[in-house]
Amino acid sequence: MWSDLESLVEASMQEWKVPGLALAVIQDGEVVLQKGYGVRDTDTGLPVTTDTQFLLCSITKSFTAAGLGLLVDERKLDWDRPVRELLPEFRLQDPVATERLTVRDLLCHHSGLPRHDWIHMPGDLSNVQMLAALRHLASNKDLRDTFQYSNLGYLVAGMITERISGQRYEDFTTERLMKPLGFSHFGFSIDALGAAEDGARPHAIDGDELHRSPLSPIRATPAGGINASVADLAKWARFLLDGKADGRQLLSPQALREMTTPRVHMGRSPYAEIGDSHYGLGLFCEQYRGDRTVAHSGSWAGWSTLMTLLPERRAGVVVLTNRTPGGATPILTFAVLDRLCGREPVDWFGRLAPKRKQAVAQQKLDKKAAAEVRHSGTRPSHALEDYVGDYEHPAYGRIHIEQRADGLAWRWRGAEDQLLHRHYDVFITPDRPTIMHPSDRTLTFRYDRQGHIDRVEVPLEEMVEDIVFRRVAAGEVLDPAFRRLCAGDYLHAGRVIEIRLDAGEQLGMTIPGQPTYRLLPAGGRRFNVETLEGYGVEFRQPSPEVVDAMVFHEPRVTALAPRIANT
Repeated sequence: MWSDLESLVEASMQEWKVPGLALAVIQDGEVVLQKGYGVRDTDTGLPVTTDTQFLLCSITKSFTAAGLGLLVDERKLDWDRPVRELLPEFRLQDPVATERLTVRDLLCHHSGLPRHDWIHMPGDLSNVQMLAALRHLASNKDLRDTFQYSNLGYLVAGMITERISGQRYEDFTTERLMKPLGFSHFGFSIDALGAAEDGARPHAIDGDELHRSPLSPIRATPAGGINASVADLAKWARFLLDGKADGRQLLSPQALREMTTPRVHMGRSPYAEIGDSHYGLGLFCEQYRGDRTVAHSGSWAGWSTLMTLLPERRAGVVVLTNRTPGGATPILTFAVLDRLCGREPVDWFGRLAPKRKQAVAQQKLDKKAAAEVRHSGTRPSHALEDYVGDYEHPAYGRIHIEQRADGLAWRWRGAEDQLLHRHYDVFITPDRPTIMHPSDRTLTFRYDRQGHIDRVEVPLEEMVEDIVFRRVAAGEVLDPAFRRLCAGDYLHAGRVIEIRLDAGEQLGMTIPGQPTYRLLPAGGRRFNVETLEGYGVEFRQPSPEVVDAMVFHEPRVTALAPRIANT
């Protein structure tokens, strides 16, 4: 049955430039084929073995769902329990979704929240920090309205595991799942993978050229951070067929059925052999040529993985590669499924290889078009130094803009690069396809009514409006000595306006007949008026020791209030 599979593996790896690949086949509940191909690292040339560890990426989600299933079996958890009852600190921007979102909603991607992957992808935030960020992220759908894949949802699911079990996610998963199944080559971090004696290294394609990529961390571990060998993942695939470990029922048939029941419609495949796809709990629920399948794929910078099972036939296939994007994984998976089912194989290689060539050609055209747009001949509306500064979002963090000899550059959560001028006040990040980098992202600078650049908008989540980073206050407004100079009385239209320092040496403004407003530092000598959008004040300082007037900036009016002497 498998005599011609070797040549297909070789052809697929060559066509898609896959350095290393590991394959396992399960038939009638037993592993009948398990093998490594190619090299785990193009630098060392060391071969892939069945013990070589690969980053599993999102196949990890099936481990997270099964772990929660163990807690359901022990009556410590209910799939439909609201998340807030388990994690009281959990908040979404939508208060209704905050209260009603359940564990089941998390596991089948039904929260109403789009991916917002650039919260976790830089890999610089802790679980607690990412959980706190959720309340500042915009939703684009109502709770349970539609399927929207969410790695952050699985981060929360892993935190629920920890809260109920009292163990770290890694320790719980190891002790309750991996050890009973006999795993021997696995880990939970890029650091562990890098230190492994037989660890693969990632590779990515730029155009049609293969490059070795750096190891990029997945801090949302329950969503995609497990490393394992194909020998160990074959044990996992067998476990998902019946929930047993060493003949003992580890996960109940009821919990396994919950994981493998179609719950949320994901979409329809362009291929008739697959048709409609649904998501269960940590697994895709599909069909292939009439047979029910449960599966999960995985993708990250330099990795592509796929695990697919035929539950009724007690069969399945695992394909792990150290190359992204993946094309070899579905070809080999479908080829194995055809053989397991005794069908005439579909020529998936013949279908997908031309599409790969078309994609490579299209990338060249797209890059050319992007370059033409950038060379439009327009200029920024401000001098470059006016863009320099820090801009902040409560969830996405701080962007630093600096001026260099050849233009502007940005620094954001570990990413640092030159910005290319695209058009007027729009700049763009360079394309870096072989590393974890926000490539080809526009930074659109905006300014207030007085022409001061006060924010930058970046499309870090394309399903919602651009993420707005507000300019961080800088200049004299941060100097307590300057604020002390500003305190006093000012006269406008016969009214005395009081500017006073509070106990924390922050300024407040009192206008007769109105409440006291806090003045929020903006930049230079400018303050924004709290609670009044579009209102601000600026203090005039003709000499270092003198503030002689206050300028009001309102939506329709600019007014001058001279300082009253001897105050």
